[in-house]
Amino acid sequence: MANKENDTINHKKKLVVLTGAGMSAESGLKTFRDTDGLWEGYNVYEVATPRGFATNPQFVLDFYNMRRKDVANAKPNAGHVGLAALENDFDVQIITQNIDDLHERAGSKNVLHLHGEIFKMRSVKNIFKTFDIRGDINLGDVAEDGSQLRPFIVWFEEPVPMIVEAAKIVSTADIFVVIGTSLQVYPAAGLVNYANRKIPKFIIDKNIPYTSSIQNLTVIEKGAGEGLYYLKNYLKNLL
Repeated sequence: MANKENDTINHKKKLVVLTGAGMSAESGLKTFRDTDGLWEGYNVYEVATPRGFATNPQFVLDFYNMRRKDVANAKPNAGHVGLAALENDFDVQIITQNIDDLHERAGSKNVLHLHGEIFKMRSVKNIFKTFDIRGDINLGDVAEDGSQLRPFIVWFEEPVPMIVEAAKIVSTADIFVVIGTSLQVYPAAGLVNYANRKIPKFIIDKNIPYTSSIQNLTVIEKGAGEGLYYLKNYLKNLL
């Protein structure tokens, strides 16, 4: 029986999904969109850059402490749940620009976080030295190497360590889906260029980004939850 189950999994088509701010918006989380330069009313360069942290570290820590509470109180929406359900028929790999854990809480098993995770913190000196955190991070909280702890978030002006792995995943997709992202924040926006030109591609968003160069594209101009309903109907024909 186990071998038959493994054969079924191995023969599932690989569905790779890139998600952005619009994915979590329906859960009440306001995530930075590259339209007004603000995140929860804050100047993004004051709270999401190394320069901002160097200038006023307590201000930045307080900002992410609030975001951590927001995420803890949020719940997965219909879009998150719909993506998790697709694992019944597809080998689903999610690449998310979001720092929340709503995909995981909805039941998705394979999630790569491009821009970090709000429930982790790291040493200022070592990007790969991470620790789980559910409460607050304060000035004076230090890692084992003696350096200040900070949110495990990839800020603007910092490299995105997981982008190479993400590009490899996209290049192996049988189907590629983009949900709730403006495709304006790089290098994440460039991931669409790694998808095979011949495979089916879908974009779900209330405001469809500029996509004229993307081949074999189906546009679903809906929010995440409603868009997943339409996506499932399209995917039935691709099983």
